[in-house]
Amino acid sequence: MKSTDVDRLLRSAADAPDESAPEVPFGFDTRVVASWRSGNGSKDVAELLSFVRRAGIVASAVLVLAGTAAYRQYRDEKTFVTVPTNEYAIADSAIQTEFSQ
Repeated sequence: MKSTDVDRLLRSAADAPDESAPEVPFGFDTRVVASWRSGNGSKDVAELLSFVRRAGIVASAVLVLAGTAAYRQYRDEKTFVTVPTNEYAIADSAIQTEFSQ
């Protein structure tokens, strides 16, 4: 940038109106603290506890259903998995016959 451009930008910035941030209305913080102390916020806590209680009930129901399904699956697989012969005895017999020759 040229120095004339910089000077022009600085003059424009100096001439711009100074806008301050909006302030909180007088007494607003006092009203907020007074409302909090009066107990109006206890409704929020009750709603939060109600939500947590409902979420716990739903989670417990899901846990019971999943546990029941897992138990049924385990029980069904256990009845189908029966070993008709002893696999270790078969392997041992094969090893013995191999070394005896």
